[in-house]
Amino acid sequence: MGTSQDTFLRFVDSLASHLDDHQARGEELAARVHLSRFHFDRVICAVAGESPARFRRRVLLERGAYRLITSRLSVLDIAVEAGYSSHEAFTRAFQRAYGASPSAWRATPRHFQLPAPNEVHFYPPGSLRLPARSKVTAMDLLTRMVEHHIWLVGEMITRAERLPAAQLDQPIELSVDDDEQTVRSLLSRLIGQMDMWNCAIASRAYDWSLEENESTAAMRQRLAHVAPAFLTEVREVIAGGRLDETFVDALCEPAEVFTYGGMIAHVLTFAAHRRTLVVLALSNAGVGDLGWGDPMRWIAEPA
Repeated sequence: MGTSQDTFLRFVDSLASHLDDHQARGEELAARVHLSRFHFDRVICAVAGESPARFRRRVLLERGAYRLITSRLSVLDIAVEAGYSSHEAFTRAFQRAYGASPSAWRATPRHFQLPAPNEVHFYPPGSLRLPARSKVTAMDLLTRMVEHHIWLVGEMITRAERLPAAQLDQPIELSVDDDEQTVRSLLSRLIGQMDMWNCAIASRAYDWSLEENESTAAMRQRLAHVAPAFLTEVREVIAGGRLDETFVDALCEPAEVFTYGGMIAHVLTFAAHRRTLVVLALSNAGVGDLGWGDPMRWIAEPA
């Protein structure tokens, strides 16, 4: 017989594969990991910190919460999928777990994963996620971004090899956004990108109209509010070793789940392109003191 941890991992794998098997009883769940019901309950409780039944109900509620913010299914449909016999039974269980009814929670969604002693949660699109074996550190994130840079350059070369010389040498006139880009629009988007992610993390709607012909005075005022909030979030995530944690971006249609580390890498990647376009445009306008906006010397200097 394997260790208790091995048994728990087999249970998690089995549960992930049979999450919609609402007819299975405790004896059948135990048999799937080759244990008696008595030993099964005792081992899972010891390792997971919650009984197998409670563990399963929590995961199904997490999936139900995720469905509420990522689909247009009715509350009744989600209740049935979660194994509840009625809308009322699901609502009572959801209210106890999340502190709000399913309809109210859907209107103002928050983190869909419930507190758990074992840190095993429902993870979209349809599986269970075990806690990370090692935490993602700020150094890990920086290293991964460099690795991604090296990989992407190689992939781009591979694809460039398919082009004829005329296309390889053709001047590039592309933008990162659909609309025509100006210094005004790019600066507004650089602020808006941070503002948008602040809103996503807090499950608030982002007002895109703020970026319509925004004055530089308004940009300065918005940056003074948005940037400290974003920087504080980044610092707290890094200090808490939470770069691998996930959050729901309910602003997406449908809603998506991202890690904090992935979000930070995304912001820095697209911001770098927009910043470069702005400093080049400023230089063309005769304001060239920012150079390329290269962070190399800035980072090397004392904070």
